[in-house]
Amino acid sequence: MGVADLLFKRKKELAEKNLNDGREYMAEYGKRESVVQLPSGLQYEIITEGDGVKPGPKSMVKCHYHGTTIGGKVFDSSVKRGTPASFPLNKVIKGWTEALQLMPVGSKWRLIIPPHLAYGEQEVSKEIGPNSTLVFIVELLGIK
Repeated sequence: MGVADLLFKRKKELAEKNLNDGREYMAEYGKRESVVQLPSGLQYEIITEGDGVKPGPKSMVKCHYHGTTIGGKVFDSSVKRGTPASFPLNKVIKGWTEALQLMPVGSKWRLIIPPHLAYGEQEVSKEIGPNSTLVFIVELLGIK
């Protein structure tokens, strides 16, 4: 077995482990009364309910967010940077596109995003391996 074969095998094993760990995490987290599970598999929990308008699928939104792995490791945070992020909803991961369209401006939600709505089998960084389930706290500040 060559180096490429070993790397492929290791990535496949990691992808399977991450998928199973994510499923277990979501099954446990989904037991909370306050958690909503959508047909897509996305889970969310409302921290603060806003009363503004909701963005459309191509809206430009302004958000603060804090992203972690299911183990709690921070991989990205506009909160830590101190600057909100602005982006079109059709240019982010599917889980964000789906969730943010349900959020009125002023809302703050915790999102649990399964791999098929995040980065799938793609290894994005050291923290975000293949088939990673991601956790975000997202605050929708506005629609541009």
